[in-house]
Amino acid sequence: MKAKIHRSEPEKSAAKMEESKEKGENEREDDKPRSRQSKRNINKIVKYHEFEDENSGEEDNVRPRGRQAKRKRGESEDEEFADDDNKKKKSNPSGRGRKTKEKGNIEIVDIESDGEEKTKKEKNVGTKKMNQTSSDYSSIDFSCNKSTIDGKTWNFKISSWNVGGLKAWLKKDGLQFLKYENPDIFCLQETRCSESKLPPETKVDGYHAYWLMGDKEGYAGVGLYTKVKPLEVKYGLGIKEHDSEGRLITAEYDKFYLVVAYVPNAGRGLVTLPKRMKWDPELRKYLKQLGAKKPIILCGDMNVSHQSIDLANPKTNTRNAGFTQEERDGMTTLLKEGFVDTFRHLYPEKTGAYTFWTYMGNARSRNVGWRLDYFIVSERLKPQVCDSVIRSQVYGSDHCPITLLLHM
Repeated sequence: MKAKIHRSEPEKSAAKMEESKEKGENEREDDKPRSRQSKRNINKIVKYHEFEDENSGEEDNVRPRGRQAKRKRGESEDEEFADDDNKKKKSNPSGRGRKTKEKGNIEIVDIESDGEEKTKKEKNVGTKKMNQTSSDYSSIDFSCNKSTIDGKTWNFKISSWNVGGLKAWLKKDGLQFLKYENPDIFCLQETRCSESKLPPETKVDGYHAYWLMGDKEGYAGVGLYTKVKPLEVKYGLGIKEHDSEGRLITAEYDKFYLVVAYVPNAGRGLVTLPKRMKWDPELRKYLKQLGAKKPIILCGDMNVSHQSIDLANPKTNTRNAGFTQEERDGMTTLLKEGFVDTFRHLYPEKTGAYTFWTYMGNARSRNVGWRLDYFIVSERLKPQVCDSVIRSQVYGSDHCPITLLLHM
């Protein structure tokens, strides 16, 4: 049996003081300063960023994380082109003292114990060029002093633009282009807007307007503004499979047919290449029928870079939509049937001349692009061509407008 020890009050107080002393030493041991690395690990937080699509204009969904983050929000299947140089790393606009580590769209930021973000400059990263989103029309020279082979100056102008969504394009003052360029005819592709839902500002004084939308709202679609009312306007190729998507308008004038087209894209992974392979011969057949009556001006987004000179990275895109051998052969066959690519006719060796740039990787600011938009004319109109221009300084879409000047 253990003896019970009785302590006096002074002895009890002394014991309590000793226990308190030991406890305080343990607490101080826990309070010792942590190493710099352990402090960093404890106070590390993770931020998820929403990527912004500078051209969306419509309601955007949050871009998915991880591998899915590689795909741009709001991008239609008809806009997707590979760019081997398009891996994008977000830089910090605040500049000083910020260090971030990124994987996909995740940013890891170190926080000091006092609550301030600790940041450092990323290695080997300079000031990045960013894609411009607005046009300085007053600085662009829209004049033309070119003439035909026999010295005649232009008196007729046609412009074409894949606007990448009419409503978004309007919000970016796209109609200002019509004011400054002042074309006789203006053709639009990828309007993505049915005629019943056209914004009121699409009614432009001095122009007759014609629109074609497919069965699927918010997909494809073409439009036409013209100062001179056509003799007749027809919609589609007369083939339901293609016409249900709203891809072609034909306007007949006294001296020519104008055909505005939005050619099907072969798609990511070439999933719609078979549809494209059906379209090309049907279009050639249609143009041949028209050409028997009058010469033709074909314009729009042809969704192909015909030659290696027509895109920035040909070697890495041979099996990507827009540069497959099948699509390029289709363009070659069309030109052999009595048509002329006006830009390459006038500028056969010009490099860096593109009309489309992906939004990823600041491709436009670096001019990593594709020439997908064309003015193609019948051989018998070639002598009347004065110039074929790419308006790369005009913004508002992932494509830029193109303009054809003729003496008619």
